[in-house]
Amino acid sequence: MNRPVDLKTRPQLALQSYLDALLQDATEEELPEPILVLEPAVEPPGTLDEFQLAVLEEQARDALAEAAPVVVPVTPDPVPPVMAEPLVEVHLPPSITPPPMTGDGRPAWAAEPFECLLFDVAGLTLAVPLVCLGSIYSLEGHELTPLFGQPEWFLGILPSQAGNLKVLDTARWVMPDRYRDDFRQGLQYVISVQGYEWGLAVHQVSRSLRLDPNEIKWRSHRGQRPWLAGTVIEHMCALLDVAELAELIASGAVKAMPQNKRS
Repeated sequence: MNRPVDLKTRPQLALQSYLDALLQDATEEELPEPILVLEPAVEPPGTLDEFQLAVLEEQARDALAEAAPVVVPVTPDPVPPVMAEPLVEVHLPPSITPPPMTGDGRPAWAAEPFECLLFDVAGLTLAVPLVCLGSIYSLEGHELTPLFGQPEWFLGILPSQAGNLKVLDTARWVMPDRYRDDFRQGLQYVISVQGYEWGLAVHQVSRSLRLDPNEIKWRSHRGQRPWLAGTVIEHMCALLDVAELAELIASGAVKAMPQNKRS
Protein backbone atom coordinates (compact mmCIF):
# COMPACT_ATOMS: atom_id res chain seq x y z
CA MET A 1 0.00 0.00 0.00
CA ASN A 2 1.11 3.50 -0.67
CA ARG A 3 2.10 5.50 2.23
CA PRO A 4 -0.46 8.15 2.81
CA VAL A 5 0.75 11.64 2.09
CA ASP A 6 0.38 14.10 4.78
CA LEU A 7 -1.98 16.73 3.70
CA LYS A 8 0.15 19.37 5.31
CA THR A 9 3.24 18.50 3.28
CA ARG A 10 1.50 17.99 -0.08
CA PRO A 11 1.68 21.67 -1.06
CA GLN A 12 5.39 21.78 -0.22
CA LEU A 13 6.10 18.74 -2.37
CA ALA A 14 4.22 20.20 -5.29
CA LEU A 15 6.15 23.45 -5.01
CA GLN A 16 9.46 21.59 -4.79
CA SER A 17 8.61 19.58 -7.90
CA TYR A 18 7.71 22.77 -9.77
CA LEU A 19 10.98 24.46 -8.84
CA ASP A 20 12.99 21.41 -9.89
CA ALA A 21 11.30 21.49 -13.30
CA LEU A 22 12.17 25.23 -13.73
CA LEU A 23 15.78 24.66 -12.82
CA GLN A 24 16.02 21.85 -15.27
CA ASP A 25 14.53 23.97 -18.07
CA ALA A 26 16.83 26.91 -17.29
CA THR A 27 19.91 24.70 -17.33
CA GLU A 28 18.95 23.23 -20.65
CA GLU A 29 18.51 26.76 -22.15
CA GLU A 30 21.86 28.11 -20.87
CA LEU A 31 23.89 25.12 -22.05
CA PRO A 32 22.71 24.26 -25.56
CA GLU A 33 23.91 21.05 -27.00
CA PRO A 34 26.63 21.41 -29.62
CA ILE A 35 25.54 20.86 -33.16
CA LEU A 36 28.79 19.21 -34.21
CA VAL A 37 31.85 18.27 -32.26
CA LEU A 38 35.12 18.08 -34.23
CA GLU A 39 37.63 15.80 -32.76
CA PRO A 40 41.30 16.70 -33.54
CA ALA A 41 42.80 14.38 -36.15
CA VAL A 42 45.56 12.22 -34.95
CA GLU A 43 48.74 12.97 -37.01
CA PRO A 44 50.94 10.03 -37.90
CA PRO A 45 54.29 10.11 -36.16
CA GLY A 46 56.85 12.33 -37.96
CA THR A 47 54.41 13.83 -40.50
CA LEU A 48 54.43 17.34 -38.98
CA ASP A 49 58.22 17.47 -38.77
CA GLU A 50 58.67 16.42 -42.41
CA PHE A 51 56.20 19.04 -43.57
CA GLN A 52 57.95 21.76 -41.62
CA LEU A 53 61.29 20.61 -43.03
CA ALA A 54 59.92 20.80 -46.58
CA VAL A 55 58.59 24.30 -45.92
CA LEU A 56 61.95 25.43 -44.56
CA GLU A 57 63.77 24.00 -47.57
CA GLU A 58 61.42 25.76 -49.95
CA GLN A 59 61.85 29.07 -48.12
CA ALA A 60 65.64 28.69 -48.19
CA ARG A 61 65.53 27.93 -51.91
CA ASP A 62 63.42 31.04 -52.58
CA ALA A 63 65.80 33.18 -50.52
CA LEU A 64 68.82 31.96 -52.51
CA ALA A 65 67.03 32.59 -55.78
CA GLU A 66 66.28 36.17 -54.76
CA ALA A 67 69.78 36.87 -53.41
CA ALA A 68 71.82 35.33 -56.22
CA PRO A 69 71.88 37.42 -59.45
CA VAL A 70 70.94 35.72 -62.65
CA VAL A 71 74.13 35.28 -64.67
CA VAL A 72 73.57 35.13 -68.40
CA PRO A 73 76.67 34.05 -70.34
CA VAL A 74 77.62 36.65 -72.91
CA THR A 75 79.72 35.73 -75.89
CA PRO A 76 82.12 38.61 -76.56
CA ASP A 77 82.00 40.09 -80.00
CA PRO A 78 85.17 39.65 -82.05
CA VAL A 79 87.44 42.66 -81.69
CA PRO A 80 88.16 44.16 -85.09
CA PRO A 81 91.65 45.50 -85.72
CA VAL A 82 92.04 49.17 -84.85
CA MET A 83 92.43 51.17 -88.03
CA ALA A 84 95.23 53.72 -87.97
CA GLU A 85 94.02 57.20 -88.83
CA PRO A 86 96.42 59.63 -90.52
CA LEU A 87 97.77 62.41 -88.36
CA VAL A 88 98.14 64.63 -91.39
CA GLU A 89 97.85 64.42 -95.15
CA VAL A 90 101.16 65.53 -96.61
CA HIS A 91 100.63 64.93 -100.31
CA LEU A 92 100.83 68.04 -102.48
CA PRO A 93 100.06 67.80 -106.20
CA PRO A 94 102.70 69.31 -108.47
CA SER A 95 101.93 72.84 -109.62
CA ILE A 96 103.21 72.23 -113.16
CA THR A 97 103.91 69.27 -115.38
CA PRO A 98 107.65 68.74 -114.82
CA PRO A 99 110.06 67.83 -117.59
CA PRO A 100 111.86 64.47 -117.47
CA MET A 101 115.00 63.99 -115.41
CA THR A 102 117.88 66.16 -116.55
CA GLY A 103 121.45 65.11 -117.14
CA ASP A 104 122.60 66.30 -113.70
CA GLY A 105 120.43 63.70 -111.96
CA ARG A 106 117.55 65.91 -110.97
CA PRO A 107 114.20 64.07 -110.73
CA ALA A 108 111.15 65.40 -112.52
CA TRP A 109 109.69 66.95 -109.34
CA ALA A 110 112.85 69.06 -108.88
CA ALA A 111 112.34 71.30 -111.90
CA GLU A 112 111.34 74.14 -109.58
CA PRO A 113 111.41 74.81 -105.80
CA PHE A 114 109.49 72.12 -103.93
CA GLU A 115 108.22 71.32 -100.43
CA CYS A 116 109.92 68.55 -98.48
CA LEU A 117 109.28 66.69 -95.26
CA LEU A 118 112.20 66.05 -92.92
CA PHE A 119 112.25 62.92 -90.76
CA ASP A 120 114.84 60.92 -88.84
CA VAL A 121 115.75 57.27 -89.24
CA ALA A 122 118.28 55.93 -86.74
CA GLY A 123 119.96 59.33 -86.49
CA LEU A 124 119.97 59.99 -90.24
CA THR A 125 117.87 62.93 -91.45
CA LEU A 126 116.04 62.33 -94.72
CA ALA A 127 114.13 64.78 -96.90
CA VAL A 128 111.28 63.53 -99.10
CA PRO A 129 109.25 65.70 -101.50
CA LEU A 130 105.63 66.05 -100.39
CA VAL A 131 104.45 65.18 -103.91
CA CYS A 132 105.77 61.67 -103.28
CA LEU A 133 104.13 61.15 -99.89
CA GLY A 134 100.61 60.33 -98.74
CA SER A 135 99.88 60.46 -95.01
CA ILE A 136 101.63 60.23 -91.67
CA TYR A 137 100.41 57.54 -89.24
CA SER A 138 101.34 57.20 -85.59
CA LEU A 139 102.35 53.74 -84.37
CA GLU A 140 101.26 54.52 -80.81
CA GLY A 141 98.57 52.04 -79.81
CA HIS A 142 99.04 49.98 -82.99
CA GLU A 143 100.96 46.79 -83.60
CA LEU A 144 102.25 45.72 -86.97
CA THR A 145 100.94 42.37 -88.16
CA PRO A 146 103.87 40.22 -89.32
CA LEU A 147 103.54 37.98 -92.36
CA PHE A 148 105.32 34.66 -92.72
CA GLY A 149 107.96 34.24 -95.36
CA GLN A 150 108.69 37.95 -95.90
CA PRO A 151 112.19 39.49 -96.22
CA GLU A 152 113.93 41.07 -93.24
CA TRP A 153 113.23 44.60 -94.40
CA PHE A 154 109.48 43.97 -94.16
CA LEU A 155 108.23 44.93 -90.68
CA GLY A 156 104.56 44.01 -91.08
CA ILE A 157 101.11 45.25 -92.04
CA LEU A 158 99.53 48.41 -90.64
CA PRO A 159 95.72 48.43 -91.06
CA SER A 160 94.57 51.91 -92.04
CA GLN A 161 91.49 53.57 -93.46
CA ALA A 162 93.23 53.67 -96.83
CA GLY A 163 93.93 49.92 -96.70
CA ASN A 164 96.70 47.69 -95.41
CA LEU A 165 100.08 49.40 -95.54
CA LYS A 166 103.18 47.27 -96.00
CA VAL A 167 105.65 48.86 -93.61
CA LEU A 168 109.30 48.91 -94.65
CA ASP A 169 112.31 48.94 -92.35
CA THR A 170 113.62 52.22 -93.75
CA ALA A 171 116.94 52.05 -91.92
CA ARG A 172 117.74 48.69 -93.50
CA TRP A 173 117.28 50.21 -96.96
CA VAL A 174 119.11 53.51 -96.56
CA MET A 175 121.98 52.33 -94.35
CA PRO A 176 122.46 48.60 -94.90
CA ASP A 177 126.20 48.74 -94.32
CA ARG A 178 125.83 49.93 -90.72
CA TYR A 179 122.41 48.56 -89.85
CA ARG A 180 121.82 47.19 -86.33
CA ASP A 181 118.88 45.24 -84.98
CA ASP A 182 118.19 47.86 -82.33
CA PHE A 183 117.24 50.28 -85.12
CA ARG A 184 113.82 48.61 -85.01
CA GLN A 185 113.25 49.98 -81.54
CA GLY A 186 111.61 53.34 -80.99
CA LEU A 187 109.87 53.56 -84.37
CA GLN A 188 107.03 56.05 -83.92
CA TYR A 189 105.58 56.86 -87.33
CA VAL A 190 104.78 55.35 -90.71
CA ILE A 191 104.78 57.64 -93.76
CA SER A 192 102.78 56.27 -96.67
CA VAL A 193 104.11 56.74 -100.18
CA GLN A 194 101.85 58.18 -102.85
CA GLY A 195 100.93 55.64 -105.50
CA TYR A 196 102.22 52.65 -103.54
CA GLU A 197 100.76 50.33 -100.91
CA TRP A 198 103.72 50.62 -98.57
CA GLY A 199 105.03 53.10 -96.03
CA LEU A 200 108.31 54.10 -94.44
CA ALA A 201 108.87 53.39 -90.73
CA VAL A 202 110.68 56.33 -89.10
CA HIS A 203 111.73 57.34 -85.61
CA GLN A 204 110.86 61.04 -85.71
CA VAL A 205 109.04 63.46 -88.00
CA SER A 206 110.76 66.83 -87.92
CA ARG A 207 109.26 69.55 -90.13
CA SER A 208 108.60 70.61 -93.68
CA LEU A 209 110.67 73.09 -95.65
CA ARG A 210 110.90 74.52 -99.12
CA LEU A 211 114.01 73.65 -101.08
CA ASP A 212 115.46 75.31 -104.13
CA PRO A 213 116.94 72.81 -106.63
CA ASN A 214 120.10 74.90 -106.79
CA GLU A 215 120.69 74.35 -103.05
CA ILE A 216 121.01 70.60 -103.54
CA LYS A 217 124.13 68.69 -104.50
CA TRP A 218 122.67 66.27 -107.01
CA ARG A 219 124.12 62.83 -107.72
CA SER A 220 124.35 62.15 -111.44
CA HIS A 221 125.62 58.63 -110.85
CA ARG A 222 123.52 56.87 -108.22
CA GLY A 223 125.79 53.80 -107.88
CA GLN A 224 124.81 51.40 -105.07
CA ARG A 225 122.38 53.92 -103.57
CA PRO A 226 119.95 54.82 -106.36
CA TRP A 227 117.46 56.08 -103.79
CA LEU A 228 119.86 58.91 -102.79
CA ALA A 229 119.02 61.78 -105.14
CA GLY A 230 121.41 64.23 -103.49
CA THR A 231 122.36 65.99 -100.29
CA VAL A 232 121.26 69.27 -98.78
CA ILE A 233 124.41 70.70 -97.24
CA GLU A 234 122.68 73.55 -95.44
CA HIS A 235 120.33 71.20 -93.55
CA MET A 236 122.73 68.23 -93.36
CA CYS A 237 120.20 65.79 -94.79
CA ALA A 238 119.89 63.29 -97.63
CA LEU A 239 117.25 63.75 -100.33
CA LEU A 240 115.30 60.56 -100.95
CA ASP A 241 114.14 59.61 -104.44
CA VAL A 242 111.02 57.58 -103.70
CA ALA A 243 110.54 56.36 -107.28
CA GLU A 244 114.05 54.89 -107.36
CA LEU A 245 113.50 53.27 -103.98
CA ALA A 246 110.26 51.72 -105.26
CA GLU A 247 112.04 50.26 -108.27
CA LEU A 248 114.74 48.90 -106.00
CA ILE A 249 112.16 47.17 -103.84
CA ALA A 250 110.25 45.80 -106.81
CA SER A 251 113.40 44.39 -108.40
CA GLY A 252 114.39 42.55 -105.22
CA ALA A 253 117.76 44.26 -105.20
CA VAL A 254 117.86 43.85 -101.43
CA LYS A 255 119.77 40.62 -102.09
CA ALA A 256 122.68 42.71 -103.39
CA MET A 257 122.87 44.82 -100.23
CA PRO A 258 126.11 44.75 -98.25
CA GLN A 259 126.27 42.32 -95.35
CA ASN A 260 124.48 43.80 -92.35
CA LYS A 261 126.34 44.42 -89.15
CA ARG A 262 124.79 42.90 -86.05
CA SER A 263 124.94 44.30 -82.56
